[in-house]
This record gives sequence, structure tokens and C-alpha cells, in this order.
Amino acid sequence: MASAPAESPPPLIFFADDWGRHPSSSQHLTRHLLGKYEVHWINTIGTRTPAFNWSTLSRGWEKLRQWSRPPVADEGLPPHLHVMNPRMWPWFSRQRDRSFNRYLLTKQLQERVASFSRPPIVVAAVPIAAVLLDQIPVDRWVYYCVDDFSTWLGLDGRALRELEEELVSRADAIVAVSDALVEKMQGLGRESHLLTHGVELAHWEAVEQAAPLSGLAELPRPLVGFWGLVDRKIDLAFVERLAESMQEGSILMVGPRQDPDPALLRHPRLHWRDAVDYQELPRVAAAVDVLVMPYADIPANRASQPLKLKEYLATGRPVVVRDLPANCAWEDCLDLAHDAEEFARRVLQRLESGLPAEQKVARERLRDEDWAAKAEQFEHMALAPPVPTNSSTSY
Repeated sequence: MASAPAESPPPLIFFADDWGRHPSSSQHLTRHLLGKYEVHWINTIGTRTPAFNWSTLSRGWEKLRQWSRPPVADEGLPPHLHVMNPRMWPWFSRQRDRSFNRYLLTKQLQERVASFSRPPIVVAAVPIAAVLLDQIPVDRWVYYCVDDFSTWLGLDGRALRELEEELVSRADAIVAVSDALVEKMQGLGRESHLLTHGVELAHWEAVEQAAPLSGLAELPRPLVGFWGLVDRKIDLAFVERLAESMQEGSILMVGPRQDPDPALLRHPRLHWRDAVDYQELPRVAAAVDVLVMPYADIPANRASQPLKLKEYLATGRPVVVRDLPANCAWEDCLDLAHDAEEFARRVLQRLESGLPAEQKVARERLRDEDWAAKAEQFEHMALAPPVPTNSSTSY
């Protein structure tokens, strides 16, 4: 007798950043889940408090353009991925703000959810998804905790803390990306799984053969590089001390600027480049001599696991970073600095010596950090039928 066909897994609804806007961990995981799951990706309004500045105006215009398009935008997407741009109110501070967003999201998602053959699994990478609790039928809720949003500069910490606490209390499974976030979940009375970020090694191993991005080869050498969001999480003292210590050369900052310290923008040794597509970042790495992360020692940075850390290591370039918790786990692969003086000294040392042989050997353990393996682990932790447990697991 032929066996009955295996039941297909439930669809996923994923609340996160805008698909394709930047390569977040949520997007990396999703790309490796698409062969098995139908994923309905919800582009959210974001978590930054609106203000009368260029960043808010630019982001607002971007969302208005999204909302002016058809509600479903699947053209050019990978198979099994469906992206929605629901209209949202850009505030969550007051109960009436949350009620309005609850109404808007429920109204726009109801028809989609009703078309499913079975209730979906909802994965929330942003706390604002908590407004939908009890509003749509779901198989279960998963909280993918990627940052301590309540401590981020420029965000409405109180509102995000309240929404996160509600989501944590109701989630059926919680996956956190750093030890600090696992501890935070414990403080809220919940156990969680630790799943650190992965890396697409094949993408970065092409750095040695990549041609430097246009305009970078002409910058004064040597070249120290950073890519990512440039905001108040960057430690101005680290960057200034490095710039003062370099007798020649340049510091390249690649990425969007969101209210950084004005002194950064004025420094003559710093060269700025707008955000570069993920596919082009190996060409940035090909141009630089040392990669750096001069992050400030603040709660938001202590809780985070920078996605770029393993990407930096995979480029084969020397890497110098602040001695924050997530970075210390890779201290045999890079150089850690406790203060601005040490940071500048270690960068100058690596500009002179290049990547030490022992660090190159230590980076072989990146081969255990592939995003495909991380997606399998995420599926086991969060998407498989829940199994009672009293302790955290980690990968």
C-alpha cells in the first residue's frame, strides 16, 4: 500500500525590515527556507521615531512609494516568496497608535491569511508585530530577537519595550542572536534558543579576484574600511584617534548615514560612499587594507551581534574591532581594542603587517557558520512542532 504524502509545512508570515533594502539576518535565513516554505514577507514601517529631518523624510517618501504600488509585489522575487507592503501608522507610543496599527494590519492581512490551507507560523523580527496578537488565526508565534531595540538611540524605547514584553510573554518559541539577548529573555521569564549569525562564504571568498569598486582604487593609500549604518553607535573618539595616527591614507565609510556625529562628516581623512548593494561589497573589501568596526561601548552594541563581523572575517582582510561581547568570541581571528589609543595602534600594526598567519588559520571555523546550516537550525528551534524544554540550546 502506498504511503500517504507528507503534509506540506504551514506557510510563514515574516515581519521584518523591507525585503531587499539591506541583507539582514532575517533575509539570509528566509532565502534558505524558501525551498520548503511559502514565505509571506511583511515590510514593516520600522522602529525609529519619526522626526523632522532628512532621514525621516527620505524613509517616509520610500514608504509612500511602496504603498502606491499594488498590495502584493512578487515580480522579480525568488520562488515561494511573496512580499506585502501594508500601510501602517508610523507611531506606536500610545495605545491609540497601536490600536490604529492593529486595525490597519488586520484589515490588510485577513484576506491573505484566509487563503491559506492551514494557519501560518508568524515570525516576528520586530516587536511592533505584537499588535497582531489574537487578531489572525496562527499555528504559533515565533520571536526572532535580533537586537535590544529598547536601548537603540533614536527609537521609542518605552514603546518598544512594552511591545517586546507582550510578544515575549505570548511567543511559542524565541530565538535570540546573542548571549546578551538570551539573558534578556531570561530576565523576562522565558527560555530561548541561541542562534548566532551566519555567513555566505562563497560570496566573500571571491574578494581576491574582485576588481575594486569604481572610485575606490584612486583614494589615498593605505585604505581602512567600514561598511554599514553610520549613526551614533559609531565611537567618534575611535575614528578621530585613528585618523590622527595615520600619517597618510584614508578611512572609507560605506553606508547610509542616520544622524551621525557631525564631526565625523567634517573630518578630512574620511571618505564617504552611499550604501552599496550586497553583491558589490566584495569589491569594497578588495579595495581596503584593513576592515574596522569602531562601535561605542553602549547597551545597544553590547547586546548586538553585528552581521558584518563574520563577513569581514571571510574577506581575508585584517579586522580590528571594539572588544564588545559578540566580537570577543572571535578574538583568535581578529584584533580587539579596549580604547581609542589601542584601536589606532592595532590598525596601524595591521596596515604594516597584514593578516597574521595564526588569524588566517583560526578563521577556518567560519566553515561551520554557513547560512544554510543556520536556517536548518532555525527551523529545528522555531518552526518544528514545539518540544517542552527547560534549558536554552545554542549553535
